[in-house]
Amino acid sequence: MPITQYAALPLAQKLHAGELKIADVLDAYYAKIARSEFNCYTSLCKAFAYARAAEVQARLDAGEVRSPLAGVPIAVKDLICTKGIETTCASKMLAGFRPPYDATVIEKINAADLILLGKTNMDEFAMGSTTETSAYGPTKNPHNPAHVPGGSSGGSAAAVAACEAPIALGSDTGGSIRQPAGYCGVVGLKPTYGAVSRYGLIAYASSLDQIGPIARTAEDCAALFNIIKGDDERDGTCGAQTACDAHGARKVSGLRVGVPKEFFGEGLHPEVAAAVLAAKERLTAQGAVATEISLPMVAHAVPTYYIIACAEACSNLSRYDGIKYGHSSANAANLRETYIKSRSEGFGMEVKRRIMLGNFVLSSGYFEAYYKKALQAKRLIQQAYFDAFERCDVILGPVAPTTAPRLNESLSDPLKMYLSDIYTVAVNIAGLPGIALPCGKDAQGLPIGLQLIGRPFEEATLLEVGAALREDSGSVGH
Repeated sequence: MPITQYAALPLAQKLHAGELKIADVLDAYYAKIARSEFNCYTSLCKAFAYARAAEVQARLDAGEVRSPLAGVPIAVKDLICTKGIETTCASKMLAGFRPPYDATVIEKINAADLILLGKTNMDEFAMGSTTETSAYGPTKNPHNPAHVPGGSSGGSAAAVAACEAPIALGSDTGGSIRQPAGYCGVVGLKPTYGAVSRYGLIAYASSLDQIGPIARTAEDCAALFNIIKGDDERDGTCGAQTACDAHGARKVSGLRVGVPKEFFGEGLHPEVAAAVLAAKERLTAQGAVATEISLPMVAHAVPTYYIIACAEACSNLSRYDGIKYGHSSANAANLRETYIKSRSEGFGMEVKRRIMLGNFVLSSGYFEAYYKKALQAKRLIQQAYFDAFERCDVILGPVAPTTAPRLNESLSDPLKMYLSDIYTVAVNIAGLPGIALPCGKDAQGLPIGLQLIGRPFEEATLLEVGAALREDSGSVGH
């Protein structure tokens, strides 16, 4: 089997047994990336990767294995700071920016001896659902290049699906790991808010953002999650938690699966509904108990999410003023023009749209009508999920209403793009963990994703059920 076909843990086993060398693995991946038409990466860091490979190989040869994924290459979304390696958020605003420090998750993957392949493409500043707003051009779906891979972590999901990386890191503000994982037929875990440090993550919406793994299997996701999770004194929202083990499929007998009736109503494509409900039947065949539940507050999730996210985004992006760092206009004659022209030239249209919306909902006269109400709705949505978990252990539903749309379809209709997040944003609002798993394909051969949502800090349950679904059916996983 070609090197690039291996999932992360089997690849690591071959590296640890001495059957493969890290340099040969890097050669195979960089050769595949060079031939790619999918535009998964914004930059590659070959010199850094090969230098790291020599260090890690020496440790493996000496029998020092620092983690189950030691020696495995990893792709990282281009909004996670990497010391000395360009980090741009796929924006002209940060072109050429080389952070002076590593994000906590990068420190952790380096300590675990993973090898950074490169930085992956994304929607600019994570604002988008298709990876088409990138200053580097759109990423394409490996299952059909005429379609989008989803977003904003589309580069990471597409890289894993195209076998241009065995594993990757993305970030999820309202579905940005789960939706592209669903569109690309891979596994994507959005951890509980606070499970993984956000230090070094260039923020979109600080109360919603979360870094998480994208991989070909739930087992690989579990292995990477165990490396990146845990306490960090530099992130006051981050806490410790126990390890996840998805190396064996969970015995799902007795598992209570909640199926929200609101997730299967108007707007859901029949092929998506059929595939997700078939996965539910596979769980019940293993002894799980499916129960219909109601989450009426989810109807308010999309407007609640976009008000909160855009309000936080306009605040976070105010630091890009053309003076401290980032793009600075060469055409400005004074301070006011420096602000205006630097931002006008540096930011793309979707980012500008969300900054304007954020400023509007925070402005005098509208703060009470919009932003305050959104925070109240957030609390009600959170409580609705907590109430639902009194009746079930996990919640099952689709990742998105349809399979991946065609390129250029969504950008011409921003409202349609926003509504594609209808099943994912509430998870971020409530701070819960969620996982996307492949559960079949539509008539065009495009992947269909299902989503499992769990209680806070119960990622292990989601990963184990994901492994059980894969064990049960060849149509789930790879």
